Amino acid sequence: MGELDSLYMEVILDHYKFPRNRADLSHIADEYLHENPSCGDSFKLELVMGEDGKIERLCFDGHGCAISTASASLMSERLIGKTPEQARRLIEVFLRVLRGEESPESLEEWGDLKVLGGVTQFPLRVKCATLAWHAARKSLKSRAGDMPDYGTAKSMG
Repeated sequence: MGELDSLYMEVILDHYKFPRNRADLSHIADEYLHENPSCGDSFKLELVMGEDGKIERLCFDGHGCAISTASASLMSERLIGKTPEQARRLIEVFLRVLRGEESPESLEEWGDLKVLGGVTQFPLRVKCATLAWHAARKSLKSRAGDMPDYGTAKSMG
């Protein structure tokens, strides 16, 4: 394992062992649970907008592998403080990179999030890395309409 790969693993393990913005979301109904049925990862997401129209809080709860938990943690850090439109654009870029539609170099300026660009080498792990991002996208879409704030019903991510 190269020095860079080792650094990337350290970032992923740090966010897995000490996830940022993880909170008890038992007050959110189970119908808003976002799941990856192929591996059993599942998360609830709570997105709270501030009076300034920006994401004030983005918390998650649930269980998942190191990649899905680290991705949720890294995502929450990246999206807090963004407007819904900024968050939607970031989510779409991230999803395009992990689907192989855009170069992982697109994530170079994203700080620690760039470590997840390497997931493209492991197609079975892409769903793990994108689960929370799909949940956030659905939650943002629900805010555009008159749907509940917590997203929409079950998602495969």
